[in-house]
Amino acid sequence: MEGTSAPATRRDPYEVLCVAKDSTDQEIKTAYRKLALKYHPDKNSSNPEASERFKEVAFSYSILSDPEKRRQYDTSGFEAVEDSMDMEIDLSNLGTVNTMFAALFSKLGVPIKTTISAIVLEEALNGTVTVRPLPIGTSVSGKVEKQCAHFFGVTINNEQAEAGIVVRATSAAQSKFKLLHFEQDVSGGYGLALQEDSEKTGKVTSAGMYFLHFQVYRMDSTVNALAIAKDPESAFFKRLEGLEPCEVSELKAGTHIFAVYGDNFFKTASYTIEAICAKSFEDTTEKLKAIEAQILTKRNELRLFETEYRKALARYQEVTNRYSEEKQCVEELLKQRDSIHSTFTLTKAPNTPNSIAATLSNGSSSNVPGDPESPSEDGNPDKSSKKKWFNLNLKGSDKKLG
Repeated sequence: MEGTSAPATRRDPYEVLCVAKDSTDQEIKTAYRKLALKYHPDKNSSNPEASERFKEVAFSYSILSDPEKRRQYDTSGFEAVEDSMDMEIDLSNLGTVNTMFAALFSKLGVPIKTTISAIVLEEALNGTVTVRPLPIGTSVSGKVEKQCAHFFGVTINNEQAEAGIVVRATSAAQSKFKLLHFEQDVSGGYGLALQEDSEKTGKVTSAGMYFLHFQVYRMDSTVNALAIAKDPESAFFKRLEGLEPCEVSELKAGTHIFAVYGDNFFKTASYTIEAICAKSFEDTTEKLKAIEAQILTKRNELRLFETEYRKALARYQEVTNRYSEEKQCVEELLKQRDSIHSTFTLTKAPNTPNSIAATLSNGSSSNVPGDPESPSEDGNPDKSSKKKWFNLNLKGSDKKLG
């Protein structure tokens, strides 16, 4: 699926794609392919109106091609689906500077979806692409230029179709790529049916398609990114909301077309693609079926738990605020009590240097009365007292001498 950035104006998706409300998935897909190629930016670089129409077509298809989003739209209109819409960019129209910024954000872990080149889609639809064989049980490695694709034909028999088929691509160089699946078109070419963007898993990037006769889900990482941006605390609860059901769960006997599309921003993408019959992996297939069911159950449990968690979090915030308020109140009460206790005393509070200085400035003295060094009222030492002291001593001394 191509760019799902919201157009400037929104019209009814059925009207945009010129299909009826009871149209089948195949009818919607066929209408989308024709209009997407007609208005693709690669073919209309100098026509802003065509670019806007392309956004409108892609936006409408992103709603009608998803059973859940289609149901939500039919029930409640755009408001029910707009929060779940993400955006894809067309690298061919970004320019060098914007491409560098996009590459930087992608390197930092921000998921950025890109469109598939209209040239690749048109060549596939016209049947002019080179298709290399990819027999079941084999793998092929290669390097594909950015915004180009390598096509492979996987031929399966009835027994293999009944057992189930898995097609996976990996990149040890952690290249960005898309794994594409094409269906035979009435025109004789190939129309895009499925698309999986590579995701980093451990030390490699990988993408896979699982045709195992039961519903398999893909993980849309942009849903998590949007959830984190809107509310970091709720990101965990939205982690499984990115699960989307794969549109095709089985393949019939015959030759099926797959492609690896280079999605790096600047350099070529290295890859290894392999086709596997699930008959040799029966235990693994059963484990995948079980884990898919467990994840879906867990998603429903998390939706319920989020409500419970929100209530508990609100209550926790309430009691935390109460704790802070009570702690402050207790500290203040104890402080007031200590202050009251200190007033029960006969001892005056000791003079501080400031209070002594204030006393002296008011004319009082701290000297002991009768001290010979004490100043007189005029501020000079008391000379009379000192003289009297010497006179007494002299008189006593004369009597003893005589």
